[in-house]
Amino acid sequence: MGLVDDNKNKEKDAPQESGGEGGDASFHATDQDDDNDDENKLHLGPQCSLKEQLEKDKDDESLRKWKEQLLGSVDINNIGELDMYFTLLPAETLDPEVKFLSVAIVAPERPDIVLSIPEDGKPQGLWFTLKEGSHYRLKFFFQVSNNIVSGLKYTNTVWKSGLRVFSTKDMIGTFSPQQEPYTHEMPEETAPSGFMARGSYTAKSKFIDDDNKCHLEINYTFDIRKDWSSKE
Repeated sequence: MGLVDDNKNKEKDAPQESGGEGGDASFHATDQDDDNDDENKLHLGPQCSLKEQLEKDKDDESLRKWKEQLLGSVDINNIGELDMYFTLLPAETLDPEVKFLSVAIVAPERPDIVLSIPEDGKPQGLWFTLKEGSHYRLKFFFQVSNNIVSGLKYTNTVWKSGLRVFSTKDMIGTFSPQQEPYTHEMPEETAPSGFMARGSYTAKSKFIDDDNKCHLEINYTFDIRKDWSSKE
C-alpha cells in the first residue's frame, strides 16, 4: 500500500526518490520472490486454548502476571459467546481470528482517507490515489477473537506495467482477543515523484501470523498523480 519508507529496519526493495518534475523514476524493478521465507520460518509448538495457556505454569507468579498483562481485560469465560462483534465460536477454538475493518491513509496536508476493506480482499476499481512526493502513514483497524494472534506481520508488493517495483515487510505485533477494535499505525512513508513515477499500480498486501496463517490478502489498484483526488 506504500512505496517508500524511511524506516531502515524494513525488509524491502526500496525505490530511489526522484528529485524533479521530469526526473528519473523513483522506483526500480526487482525480481525477488516475496514468498521465499520458508527456510527462515520459526517452527512453533502445538497451539492451545486461552484457558489452557492461563492454566499452564499457574504457580509461577512472574509468568502468571505476564500472561495477564498480555491478555489485558479479556474475559476468558466469554470467549466463544455471541456478541455484537463476533459470531458464535466454540469456547475451545484454538485458531485466532483477525478481521480487518478498514485502513486510513493519514497525511498532514489533507483529511484522512478512510478505506473500507472488503471481506474478500478485492476492492473494486481504483482504490485510492496518492499525491507524488507526499508523506503519509497507513493506519489499520482490526479485531481479534478466539485466541492470541502472535507475530502478526504486514507484507506489501507493488507492480507497475507488470514489473515488480517495490516490496516491504513490517511487524505489527501480538494481540489478545477483545471486543474493541485495535488500531495500528505504520511508520511514515513517502510516495515517489517525477514523471516516470506517475501512473497506475497494482498491489498485493498480506497479513500473516507466526503460524503462517494468512488472515487477509488484499489485491488492489491505486494511482500516483500530481495531486490528491478530489473525490477522496
